[in-house]
Amino acid sequence: MTMMVGKQFPSITTTAAMADGSINDSFNPVEYGSGDYTVVFFYPLDFTFVCPTEIVAFDKATSEFEKRGCKVVGASIDSHFSHAAWRNTPLNQGGIGQVSFPLMSDMQKQYGEELGILAEGGMTYRASYLLDKNGTVRHMIVNDLPLGRSVEEMLRMVDALSFHEQHGEVCPANWKEGEKAMQATKDSTGAYLAEKHGQSSTAAA
Repeated sequence: MTMMVGKQFPSITTTAAMADGSINDSFNPVEYGSGDYTVVFFYPLDFTFVCPTEIVAFDKATSEFEKRGCKVVGASIDSHFSHAAWRNTPLNQGGIGQVSFPLMSDMQKQYGEELGILAEGGMTYRASYLLDKNGTVRHMIVNDLPLGRSVEEMLRMVDALSFHEQHGEVCPANWKEGEKAMQATKDSTGAYLAEKHGQSSTAAA
């Protein structure tokens, strides 16, 4: 796996099945998300088991991502034809329905190889990337194949990134929108811990 945090996300043009049902032969997730936050999440294969639960969960949260100025892109090694067929299959028949974000085809495995996320057998691990408005990766997480992701956690990461960029403060463990953050100083951390956990910030270690 390639550590991508702090680096530019790969800018590779490929094919994608778009939200409106069209096929885009020149899709680039960095260009697609330019000026917005972007979540790019890879899943192993179409017409499988855990994957549709993740895709539908992202789809159900589309309005929440949009509120935050964040676009979503799904991706796998399947062809755009497979993506389109899966979108045209109802949920009760193992499909995903007309999801409201692009599904990118990495059939040539260019992204998978550059990101270092190819599992044995050639499909990708469940890798997720949060890009800032300039296409720089600010958060990434990679799950093994049996382990589904938390869409709520990704929303929390978008909130944390947006808050940090707006206010310059840092976000402590389990921080959520509306909660107190900290300055990046020892005193601020000590005061936060004392308030949060009920101990004096001057207590002996």
